[in-house]
Amino acid sequence: MRCLWMLEEVGEPYQLIEKSTRADDLQSAEYLRLNPNARIPALVDGEVVLWESMAINLYLAQKYEGPMHCAGPEVLGLSAQWSFWAVLEIEALLLDLLQHRAVLPEFARDASYAERDELLLRKPLGILNDALAGREYLVGNSFTVADLNVASILVWGKIARLPSDRDAVGATRPPACGRPCCLC
Repeated sequence: MRCLWMLEEVGEPYQLIEKSTRADDLQSAEYLRLNPNARIPALVDGEVVLWESMAINLYLAQKYEGPMHCAGPEVLGLSAQWSFWAVLEIEALLLDLLQHRAVLPEFARDASYAERDELLLRKPLGILNDALAGREYLVGNSFTVADLNVASILVWGKIARLPSDRDAVGATRPPACGRPCCLC
């Protein structure tokens, strides 16, 4: 979903080819040439083929002029930093929390896993809170791919019913909320 959101923010025309997670869709020779991991998403832009959502979004931010364009190496570097940070520091914990709060059948959920995830999220969400203290955006003075990528991961916390009394701004209201294409 984060790539679709980014494409909407970029505002360039694109063609969406829907794929299911069925083996006949993602395991076909044709799709494996695009993404050897047999996962969604994949982006084909002329001769360029990319297959990781964060890489796709950073590519789009660098390629196209407009509000999401990374105007210089410092903006690109900080956007990559926050994007990779979100994947490495919070995504797995939020997805595990989501599993044990909403996705798994009741009999398979383990409250101790959800508690553990909440405890482990305190530090990274505190880092995010500190980074957003007194400012609205992660990089510069406008919404960037960094905000979009981080918010696209934080939405899992909202779905997983991460308590809203957390000290971290990002845990309750990602910097992207309120945008027309926002998922939160």
